[in-house]
Amino acid sequence: MGKYVVDTSVMLQMLQEGIEVPSGHQLLAPTLIRSQVLDALYHAVHVGELPEKAGLGRLAKFSEMKIRFLGDKVLRRTAWTIAKELGWGSTHYAEYIALTQLQADALVTPDADLASAASEFVSTTTLESLL
Repeated sequence: MGKYVVDTSVMLQMLQEGIEVPSGHQLLAPTLIRSQVLDALYHAVHVGELPEKAGLGRLAKFSEMKIRFLGDKVLRRTAWTIAKELGWGSTHYAEYIALTQLQADALVTPDADLASAASEFVSTTTLESLL
């Protein structure tokens, strides 16, 4: 088993489908995922894609999940370097890559563009293969 960094889309899928963290696996995420999950759930409720009760339920479930959140200065500096090397105008995705590089075995993402960029630095996988 191993340590896996999950991105926001993976976390939202886990919440939607009620997927539990497989025994023996540890999930990690940059601290920014807290705001991203909150924003995504609120937006889904706001535009009518999700009833408020369901959105709040998923937010509560997210708060209960066993995830290690990291965002120290080494991670931030590494994200900066990765974003610069890739020519990105934002460090958003670079934080996920940096955390994987520093602490995990692989980045879990369904995002083909992110996985492609990340593959220069870390291993990537999908939620399905993690389960």
